[in-house]
Amino acid sequence: MTVSVGAVEGTAEAAAENDVVDDAEDARPPVRVLGIRHHGPGSARALAAALEAYRPDCVLIEGPADADGLIEWAGRGLEPPVALLAWDNTDPSEASFWPMAVFSPEWQALSWAVAHGAKAHFMDLPAAAVLAERKAERERARAGIKAGTEEDVDDADDPGDSSDSGDSDGSGETGGSGDGGAAAQDAARPERTDPIAELARLAGYEDPEAWWEDVVELRMEGDPFDALAEAIGLLREASPETDESTLRREAHMRKVLRAARRAGHERIAVVCGAWHAPALVGKPPKVSQDNARLKGMAKARTSLTWVPWTHRRLAGGSGYRAGVESPGWYHLLFTAPDRPVVRWLTQVAASLRRQDLPVSSAHIIEAARLAQSLAALRGRPMAGLDELGEAVLSVMCEGSAVRAAAATREVLIGEALGSVPDGVPMVPLDADLRSAAKSLRMAFAAAPKTLTLDLRKPRDLAKSQLLLRLEILGITWGKRQRVSSSGTFKEVWELEWDPEMSVQVVEAAAFGTTVASAAGNALLAATDSLPQVTGSVEKALVAGLSGVVPELLRILDEQAAREMDIVRLLGSVPALARSQRYGDVRGTEASSLGAVTRAVLVRGCAGMSAAAANVDARMARTLRSTIDEVQSVIGLLDERAAALWNGALRSALATRSLPGLLAGRITRMLLDAGELTRDAAALRLSRALSQGTQPEEQAEWIEGFLAGDILLLSYDNVLLEVLDEWLRRIGDRSFVDVLPALRRAFGQWPNPQKVDLARQIRDLGSPAPHGNGPTEERFDDVETVLDTVSMILGGTR
Repeated sequence: MTVSVGAVEGTAEAAAENDVVDDAEDARPPVRVLGIRHHGPGSARALAAALEAYRPDCVLIEGPADADGLIEWAGRGLEPPVALLAWDNTDPSEASFWPMAVFSPEWQALSWAVAHGAKAHFMDLPAAAVLAERKAERERARAGIKAGTEEDVDDADDPGDSSDSGDSDGSGETGGSGDGGAAAQDAARPERTDPIAELARLAGYEDPEAWWEDVVELRMEGDPFDALAEAIGLLREASPETDESTLRREAHMRKVLRAARRAGHERIAVVCGAWHAPALVGKPPKVSQDNARLKGMAKARTSLTWVPWTHRRLAGGSGYRAGVESPGWYHLLFTAPDRPVVRWLTQVAASLRRQDLPVSSAHIIEAARLAQSLAALRGRPMAGLDELGEAVLSVMCEGSAVRAAAATREVLIGEALGSVPDGVPMVPLDADLRSAAKSLRMAFAAAPKTLTLDLRKPRDLAKSQLLLRLEILGITWGKRQRVSSSGTFKEVWELEWDPEMSVQVVEAAAFGTTVASAAGNALLAATDSLPQVTGSVEKALVAGLSGVVPELLRILDEQAAREMDIVRLLGSVPALARSQRYGDVRGTEASSLGAVTRAVLVRGCAGMSAAAANVDARMARTLRSTIDEVQSVIGLLDERAAALWNGALRSALATRSLPGLLAGRITRMLLDAGELTRDAAALRLSRALSQGTQPEEQAEWIEGFLAGDILLLSYDNVLLEVLDEWLRRIGDRSFVDVLPALRRAFGQWPNPQKVDLARQIRDLGSPAPHGNGPTEERFDDVETVLDTVSMILGGTR
């Protein structure tokens, strides 16, 4: 079961019980405040060193206070990158993440505390308050949009409306604190001085990121925390426009800090975003002031857990507002500080070799020299991404920007995927999914992986069914790929696990505790219309959910009996027809579908003639598309069904007021099925193209008739001559009017076949080979004929 707010006895909640705290307690030393940048390897390295030197007995970390019950897992097999996930129990789509990589200072603080037996607490606003506030912000935004005022519309554009955490409050603090706090109210936040930009400007840097990289991230030693807190404190004094959301978060942090002091801890370390550090050192505000700021906060009924995360989702390009440019580079900076430049270039070389591009160890050596020389010329402590990128471009890729981008893309981001040990609180559906994947040896991986399945093998069939059930639930772990083979026993999937799918699992948990039961219940819930029911029947059979098929068939029978829309009735036949073959392909019992399918087909066929008469052009195209779909699957049914269908087509064709598009299409279908002779079809075509019919109606008749295989025309001069005669007599103005319909009719065929048809038209009326057969007068203006044919066929000449 998940860790809920009610089950976690957070230190902040305990502190809230006591509204009167002696002010002297706030000033009791010692407390070390360590202001960091989220996901910064230099911050993480300096933090680890500072904690080792300070040796605190309590570590307070910026993060949701109601996640304290999950801290113990940091020392029990949790492998970053991971994220805290919180969701609203009443609406699981409302969720927030707090990601951590191995180079995240928060993770290093957790790891140090667990390894050294120090007490650890999260100290930011609880996730319950974060989600409640974000939901309230969305409701206010929606109300503003409905009101239609310019101010309301502006407020609705909430950059905090994301599943990722982050509070872009400058100062190097670009995330890690969840969607709540500052992130949940970015839309209402006033503009504020960017402290990093100000400090960089004072240091003579034009690029704030370059300054931060040089001062913190690229340095392998030193303790920047006190100096940084003092500098940002001066900036906050000079520009005291901190928004209310940030002030509320800082009030909560101080409340947790007071609680830790009262608990008797002697040495307390506070790990927070650098912008917040000045608010937690020195003399704090009165307790009553902080309590007043926190009073009346709404709280949602929330659950929390750990979920795996990826480096790709930590990247700024993924849409994560607290993202970093290169998680792969940052991971290397933190885990391999001895020779990161050479190690980075070695990984780039390996990437180039995987793409069959030539690169040697000499390239690596020369690229490393160039990168280090550029860093020295620019006064940087070591080569950074800019220098490395230039070295790769110049030395390894011979100036090719395309090759350099391909070489570094994989290494810049990395494909690391964290893992969560068994036993971590999770929804039952998630546990069942992971158990099923483990038994089928399907690994959750961040990099795309192609999975080819043979449905005749039991294990492969089980894998297919699992992926299809997840697809029903909206969990897109696998994406089905097109298969070139015409057989039905082969499936190809591309698997790629995205951390966002953890929220999809939570949302789907409302349908059931196992993947099978949840998918079945989801199908039963999607039965509002006949097309939905037939689609659910097909999905149930292909996914091996035979337990829900009887109930779906009962609903289907009731829906079909009440359905009066012929398009919907006929439109449900293809899914039912395809479903009947699964008994052969997947070993699914689908025999009970036969009676239901026939009943639906009978009702659809009985009303087709009336439905097709006197319809407008839009409805004619809709009905034609539906008839085409039924025609494509009628061969999957028995002979009685085919006879019933052909009889319905003949009845419809006998209707006087049948639109030309439908008349032409049905004539072609009956001709292909052998229900209509070639001469009879030619006669109908000739009548449709008679001078008493409007050119537009004639063009629609041709469009319907020509849909399908081009071989009908290529090797049947009788039909071709009827069309040729029609085109000879039609006027220029009428020809331009009907040209779009003709282009649609001919445009569906491949170009080589259209070229072959043009030759057939050119040879109409030519003498038979070797002088045999009658000789007719030959048309001399061949160029004019070919130009016209080219216009009709879409410029194939």
